[in-house]
Amino acid sequence: MRFLALLTTLSTVMMLGQCQQTYAGSQYRGGLGSQNQGTAPITHSQTRAPRMGGGSFGSLSSELVPTRPLAQPRTPAPKPGCEAVCVIDPRTGRILYGHNANVRRQVASTQKIITALCVCDAGNLDKIVTIQQEDKTRVTPIRLQQVKPGDKYTRRALLQAMLTGSYNDIAHALARDTAGSMEAFVQRMNARARRMNMHNSHFVNPHGLPGPQYSTARDMAIAACHAYVNPTIRQFVDIPTVNFTLANGSNRPMNNTNKLLNKYAWVNGMKTGYTNAAGRCLISSGSLNGQAVIVVVLGCDKKKIWAESEKYLRWALGV
Repeated sequence: MRFLALLTTLSTVMMLGQCQQTYAGSQYRGGLGSQNQGTAPITHSQTRAPRMGGGSFGSLSSELVPTRPLAQPRTPAPKPGCEAVCVIDPRTGRILYGHNANVRRQVASTQKIITALCVCDAGNLDKIVTIQQEDKTRVTPIRLQQVKPGDKYTRRALLQAMLTGSYNDIAHALARDTAGSMEAFVQRMNARARRMNMHNSHFVNPHGLPGPQYSTARDMAIAACHAYVNPTIRQFVDIPTVNFTLANGSNRPMNNTNKLLNKYAWVNGMKTGYTNAAGRCLISSGSLNGQAVIVVVLGCDKKKIWAESEKYLRWALGV
């Protein structure tokens, strides 16, 4: 039995593959489940956890990992109110609940997580990117209007803008700069997906606008685990509002499209998405008492998306 348990643990680590093992918790004011109601603002910040001496991360050293795996909740999972759900423990990769989790479908801008991973893989986040006319004309809608052709930004700044405001033109610029062309970048996305064992996914663009592409709730949960343990992505998706510095030196306040970040301090990510083909989509993450969870909900309607994600976060964390 111990041998079988060891094999299970090793397979989980292999699924998480080449992730950078990091963890970002949230320091916050108020009690459990406190809401931001106009008093003290919710504060999200990087919180170090104790160094792990063993467990499911094995010999992969890190000071920023969840200290405990999630236990299977004693209560049954809530009934789904959207087309697909996957609830996963980012520490172990264990799936706590799934509903239509392996059904292929469009996932809209949640696939910008794959784009972010590929940009981070390329490194050199301080490299200067010059915005080109094609970045503005080849994608609609959701463009950062104040960013103009000829403007220069670092990859890091553009990555923050893409993950915070979900701008499609910024995703296009990052992809073009990183790989030299859309086609080459899409090849990187699909190669990255294969390395992460996302066996039911195929992507044709970096932003998630409709096309002959697909993924599943389970595959996007796997991608989210890799994003969760990437220090740069973890930091960027955990910021409710950022002052984006434009090329002319002025600041543009930019609100995160994930409204749950402004509602609960134990929510710390991750990415929204919407197209008519995909419906409302949200990958959300939360951490509490040394545990963490990622929830993927796909194909919701506008009125349900936030409550749908919240109920699975609460169920998994015992909030």
